[in-house]
Amino acid sequence: MSHFIQLIFDILSNLGYLGIALGLMVEIIPSEAVLAYGGYLISTGKISFFGAIVAGTIGGIIAQWFLYWIGRYGGRTILNKYGKYLLIQPSHIEVAQKWFSKYGPGVIFTARFIPVVRHAISIPAGIAKMSFLKFSIYTLLAIVPWSILFLYLGMNLGSNWERINSTAKPFVTPMIIIAILLTLIYLIYIWRNKKVKR
Repeated sequence: MSHFIQLIFDILSNLGYLGIALGLMVEIIPSEAVLAYGGYLISTGKISFFGAIVAGTIGGIIAQWFLYWIGRYGGRTILNKYGKYLLIQPSHIEVAQKWFSKYGPGVIFTARFIPVVRHAISIPAGIAKMSFLKFSIYTLLAIVPWSILFLYLGMNLGSNWERINSTAKPFVTPMIIIAILLTLIYLIYIWRNKKVKR
């Protein structure tokens, strides 16, 4: 681990719950690593499991709100110009835009479990002026189980929390499958409702 990243984790450790929230809001380090480290802090008794879930949820949803509002009021022009500073490439936005156009608002939930589009999906939601309340609910429904999973795994790994990627893999794949199935059910429900209205 580089000295810079270690320094960030030391700062997060000193800040406790606030550190977890800030780590997820800024997203310099992947959320999986921040949450796993939060799990490690739980194992040392420095913070509680419930408090870490709350902090992770708050940090995660504020980060997505930020991207949503940028998309809503800045649009593609601003994002293409300054997205690199948010670690979001134009290609990420394009993929997310295609997903959103094809599957609709329900994809906000599914995309949270899939690399590349996980964070970028909030941008087309903002550009499309999706209901902020609906966006927040879908985002929250995905962030909570994601936070619980990685905090729990990090807690069990303890000082070996850096092995989170290999440890989480058997759990993440089923979560992605379940998320896709739930989205398909949602799409079928929307399709049937439109058919009945016609």
